[in-house]
Amino acid sequence: MKVMRLLSSLKHDESERGIFHLGRALVKNEHTSIIVASADEDNDLVKRLKRDGNHYHQLHMNKKSWLSLLQVSALRQLIEKYDPDVIHVHSRTPAWILHLALRRARVKRMPKLVSTMYGFYPINKYSKALLDVDTIITVSDSVTNYLKKGLRREDADPKTIKRIYRGVDTRRYPYRHNPSVYWLRHTFAEYPELEHKKWLVFPTVIGHEYGQEWLIDILGNLQEQFPNIHVIIMDEDYKVNDVVHEDFRQRTNALDLADRITYVGSKRNDMREWLSAANIVLALANEPESIGINALQAIHLGTPVIGWDQAAFSEILQPLYPQGLVKKYNANALCKAVRNQLESVTRPEMTNKFTMREMIDETIAVYQDLHNKTLAEEQAEADAAAISRIHKSLKKPSKLNRKLTSRYSESLYINPELSLDKNSKVDLRKKKPKTTDISKTPAASEMIQESKKT
Repeated sequence: MKVMRLLSSLKHDESERGIFHLGRALVKNEHTSIIVASADEDNDLVKRLKRDGNHYHQLHMNKKSWLSLLQVSALRQLIEKYDPDVIHVHSRTPAWILHLALRRARVKRMPKLVSTMYGFYPINKYSKALLDVDTIITVSDSVTNYLKKGLRREDADPKTIKRIYRGVDTRRYPYRHNPSVYWLRHTFAEYPELEHKKWLVFPTVIGHEYGQEWLIDILGNLQEQFPNIHVIIMDEDYKVNDVVHEDFRQRTNALDLADRITYVGSKRNDMREWLSAANIVLALANEPESIGINALQAIHLGTPVIGWDQAAFSEILQPLYPQGLVKKYNANALCKAVRNQLESVTRPEMTNKFTMREMIDETIAVYQDLHNKTLAEEQAEADAAAISRIHKSLKKPSKLNRKLTSRYSESLYINPELSLDKNSKVDLRKKKPKTTDISKTPAASEMIQESKKT
């Protein structure tokens, strides 16, 4: 089976898409994995893909860029070269390029198409190419419900929808992982204010939809009862022309809470260490979250997570850590949940749900199911063609049969001039053949007379 995957970029690592793990699993199962993205050939991520046995090709299919349409011909050539059985698109721009490339593609058979919806994309014309596929993979039940409602609202035919949760690599995020002493020393040297504190980690950047304003309520209400609580934000300490970021900074300064907040930056490769060292990981997004990968990673590490009872956070915490759910959107309920956790620590139990292995197996099963349908369709067409040939051969007699038929018909031919009278009767009884007496013939009588003379 040949599987081609189209991506705008490789920036979203295995935390969301499982690009590397899925490619490695395809190659391991003796399938062909082709990846098309915009990263350069000398990129470390591309080298990693090639090392795992994937075929990589660079095409600039940047999101929401009209220049990406220039790659239609190049993508068509790749499709004709590999003739993939399944093509998986991971965003809307590559989906449009794919549909344009397939219009004139010279392939033995049209590939089956798969797309993944990673968020609550608007159901509009721009998303149409992502929906016009054989199977749509959604990353959570909340995205599935949103998609079904949107398809009904747009009066579109619902596609085959398969929900596959994003998974965590349990080897990279093992249960009860502890940061190394070296990492802790280096962190305390860089951020000395974090030593001997209880860490409340906010594992995302500051934005209108991420709910950083709830941190002010937590610190303001609990700083007297817990004087050593400290918030760690995975964002830069300053952003130019960022109104939301500046508003948050001004509010914390006005309330004298700035000393209880540390910004460690967003571009870090040690997220695992921060999540495992945290006392609590906060999932406070104001808008429904479709994946919630950071909360999921923290759960697998055994770190308590407190978040709103909505969308992906609810789907993750309900089966794994229900005591971390906050059902009411108010500061009192949130502060109560944080207080209870700080007073009596209860960690999530080890789980084998929401794993990378589970995600890969389910995704490959989607590919295999579509490939099996293609084979079944081809077999059905071959059987129909064979049956059609048999019917034609039965209806059209051979040359030998035609000759025998013509001779037989000639023997049964009746001269129309010798028509019978209406009153005449035909004797159908068997008649005895006429016998001739040889002694009565002239030659025989002469021989008898000569014999008498002698």
